[in-house]
Amino acid sequence: MSILTISREYGSGGKEIGRKVADLMGYEYVDRGRILEDMRKIGIQWEKLAKYFDENEPDVWERFEWSFRGYAALVQSHILQYALRDNIVIMGRGGNFLLKGIPHVLRIRTTAPIEKRIEKVMQWQETNSENAEWLIKRADKEMAGAVYLIYGFVWDDPAQYDLLFNTGLQTYDTIVEAIAKELQARKGLKTEEAVKLLELKVLAAKIDAELATDNTLQISSLDVKLKEEGLVEYGLIVGGAVYANEDISRVKDIANKIAGNTPIEYDLHFRWQSRMGHTQYK
Repeated sequence: MSILTISREYGSGGKEIGRKVADLMGYEYVDRGRILEDMRKIGIQWEKLAKYFDENEPDVWERFEWSFRGYAALVQSHILQYALRDNIVIMGRGGNFLLKGIPHVLRIRTTAPIEKRIEKVMQWQETNSENAEWLIKRADKEMAGAVYLIYGFVWDDPAQYDLLFNTGLQTYDTIVEAIAKELQARKGLKTEEAVKLLELKVLAAKIDAELATDNTLQISSLDVKLKEEGLVEYGLIVGGAVYANEDISRVKDIANKIAGNTPIEYDLHFRWQSRMGHTQYK
């Protein structure tokens, strides 16, 4: 059992390849539409926010708002929960960064020459070459910006992927065959330790999402992570700063309830600002 994540340049055929792999191997396919469905189940306001932030890079103010933090945390939590089910193709949404370090995950990226992409977008959008090129540049810029903002990685860095495919040089069928072969090979890498590592990532994301979407908490910064990126030390660390001192105990109560028997260390601080704008921590 293995997992495939796909990052793509707009118009490079990543979606078509992902669907072909899913059909060939009987894998579940998760894309933007699926995530929006999940958001809708949580609440219509989250579906609207997901659509908005998916189509618009947040401005300097929105980046620090509760709504954006909640949206990003929910998306990550959903993706990781899907990954736990195995036999799945995850299209975009930063899946390759979220699942980095999980042995049975194959992280690929598709690219293509700009002229091939323009031609493809012209056909599917029924538009001219100038508009197609504009759409491509805008989409690539927004995807790159979102990845850097949420994950802190450069979107098109080859080092972040296991395999790179240029659909201008290879056919879809050839690429699908190569991916399927590699996915089969990775099934043997799904060990008990690998599953436990993924489960810890899922748990950390659940806690992060629960805290980030609670607008009654006055959180300045929040970071929920594994004690180790591996199982050398088992457990989680919840760190950050809050504007209301009483929220430290509330954050701990919420995290402990979700974590159950999983040990958590806390590095939480009370932050306040004077009228002069100076920030202090306690």
